[in-house]
Amino acid sequence: MRDQPSDLRSEMVAAGLLIGTGIDGVLGRGAVFEDVLTRFNAVITRWGVENGAEAVHFPPVMNRAQLERNGYLKSFPQLAASISGFRCEGNGHHTLPHPEDLPTGLMMVPAACYPLYPMVAARGALPAAGALFDIHGWCFRREPSQDAPRLQSFRMHEFVKLGQPAAVIAFRESWIESAQTLYTALELPFTLDVANDAFFGRTGRVLASSQREKNLKFELLIPVTSEEEPTACCSFNYAEDRFTETWQIAMADGARAHCGCVAFGMERTTLALFRHHGFDPERWPAGVRRMLFN
Repeated sequence: MRDQPSDLRSEMVAAGLLIGTGIDGVLGRGAVFEDVLTRFNAVITRWGVENGAEAVHFPPVMNRAQLERNGYLKSFPQLAASISGFRCEGNGHHTLPHPEDLPTGLMMVPAACYPLYPMVAARGALPAAGALFDIHGWCFRREPSQDAPRLQSFRMHEFVKLGQPAAVIAFRESWIESAQTLYTALELPFTLDVANDAFFGRTGRVLASSQREKNLKFELLIPVTSEEEPTACCSFNYAEDRFTETWQIAMADGARAHCGCVAFGMERTTLALFRHHGFDPERWPAGVRRMLFN
C-alpha cells in the first residue's frame, strides 16, 4: 500500500493518470486510469448479465420536468445544474447568457437512475417478478472540490430493482454481501456504515434523520485521501415507494411497487485502487490482477 499522499490529485496528474482542467472537480482521465476503470466496470457488468438485468443507456442530460417530478430540485438544489443557451443575433454575433436567455429544458443527470423511472412508468404495470435494470452513465453534481474523489463530473454504475417490497429488500441485502466480497477480492480496506443523502434545508435535515433511522441507505467507505474521512465508493439504497408513487409504477395486481438500487462510484473505486496498490497496475497484487486483467 502506498503511503498516504499529501495531494493524491496532484500526484496522479503528474503521473499522467489524471488530467487537470483548471476547474475543481473536473478532471480528464489518462489511458491507464481509464483502462482500469473499464476493467472494473466489466466485472460489475458480468453480474448484470448473469442475473438477467436489462441494460439501458441514457445521455448525461435529462428532461428538466422529469427531474423536477423526481423531487431532485426540492431535495438537492445545491447540487443541481441546468443548461441554458446563448441569445444569438441575426448578424452572427451572440451575447453573454443571462437568466432571460434561451432555456433548453435540460438538466445534467445527477444520478444514473433518475431517467429510468419515467421509462418504466411508460411501459405500464410490472410483472409479478418485478424488473431489474443495469444503468451505467455520466452524472454531474455541482460541488467543486480539490479532493480527488469528489468530482463534479463522474460515472456511476447502478443496478435498480423494482418490485414487491420483500424482493427489493432482498436484492439490497444480497448486494451488501456481494459488494463486500468484491472489494475484499480487490484487496481494498473498507467499512460499511449507515448513511443519508445530502438533503437541503430544514426539511432536508428531517428527511436525512428519517433515512438513517430506517436504515434506508448504507455506504461502503474506503480511505482514499483521508483515513479520518473515508470516501463512499458504493451505496445501497432502499427508496421504498418514493419514486414509484411519484410515477405511479405498480405491480400487475395494482399494488404499489417499491424500488432500491446499488450504485458503484466508478472513478472513486478506481482512485482507491491506485491509492492502495500504487500507480503501476503491473505491480499490483496477483489476486487483484487476476480479477481485473484476466
